[in-house]
Amino acid sequence: MSDGGGGAHGTGDTGGTGTGGTDTGTAVGLHRVLEPAGVLPQAALRLDPDPRIRPDEVRIAVERLNLDAASYRQLRTAHRGDPDAIRADVLRIVRERGKMHNPVTGSGGMLVGVVDEAGPASPLGLKPGDRVATLVSLTLTPLSVTDGLARWDGLSEQVPAEGHAILFARSIAAVLPGDLPVPLALAVMDVCGAPALTRRVVASRKAEKGAPVVAVLGAAGKSGCLSLAAARRAGASRVIGLVPTAEEEETLSATGLADAVVRADARDPVAVAAAIGEPVDVTVVCVDVPGCEHGAILATAPGGTVVFFSMATSFPAAALGAEGLAADVTMLIGNGYVPGHADAALDLVRSEPAVRALFTSRTGHDSAQ
Repeated sequence: MSDGGGGAHGTGDTGGTGTGGTDTGTAVGLHRVLEPAGVLPQAALRLDPDPRIRPDEVRIAVERLNLDAASYRQLRTAHRGDPDAIRADVLRIVRERGKMHNPVTGSGGMLVGVVDEAGPASPLGLKPGDRVATLVSLTLTPLSVTDGLARWDGLSEQVPAEGHAILFARSIAAVLPGDLPVPLALAVMDVCGAPALTRRVVASRKAEKGAPVVAVLGAAGKSGCLSLAAARRAGASRVIGLVPTAEEEETLSATGLADAVVRADARDPVAVAAAIGEPVDVTVVCVDVPGCEHGAILATAPGGTVVFFSMATSFPAAALGAEGLAADVTMLIGNGYVPGHADAALDLVRSEPAVRALFTSRTGHDSAQ
């Protein structure tokens, strides 16, 4: 441990003048890193999920995990849909790493729980009893699962669970709204960075060069449908949704969220470009499978912007592919955080019935908690 040792949780001198009265190392969780020394929690091989907290930490009693789409798809594919094998693999990862950090995809997800204890120096403004969603990745959140995931059927990304998780001073969490079912709110908050960044990019492009044409790959998914709605609200002149199947094409067309819905395998660059037609100004990638970088680049006009909001993205493939195609495009990594992202996404779900209906079809919940 690089900041205070494994037995120092909740005790000792916090030192420094950084966030929440702690030094920078403590604020970002360096003291929870077991190996290798010196890296931040997201890059660590193992974290220490000791339930004893430092003065600037918060302990969450876990109620539900939400695995990110790329991670769940990989687990399901690797185990051929066997629920018991999927469950066992998730438990193994958490046990070995002290966090839910899929070693294949490099991604995790987020969680919902109730604040069990908040340190007196925590700057997060949380108090015991608050039901919250963590807006930071499970890949950097110390986590312990105690119920063997016995209530999870292994058939969806949402995982009923018992255990605890630790938030640092530099973590982010939001108190869950009282007007939405927990599974629905969790699903929205899991992807709330996508519509927020889409709104920013589209609004900026409109201010500089006029209303852009926007394409969203994976448009019928959670982040995809929110990004469609956000792009339209931000002033896009036209919004195109690309989906992989006839079923999703029919579903998305019925919502009216896109001006045009087209179908292609996002992993087939030529097919994507042909389906989109005239290259667009902004392309938002919300797929949960690898190999979609080159199609997004081909579909984007010179001087345009590609936003990769998928943990399945290979950023070397994107960079080298753009170079090889002589594509003059700006490529952005959606990092999941934009100020006000949770409130903005929840507002879209409340105010856009079509968005809410798509989320409900995935979570199976749209009634009182």
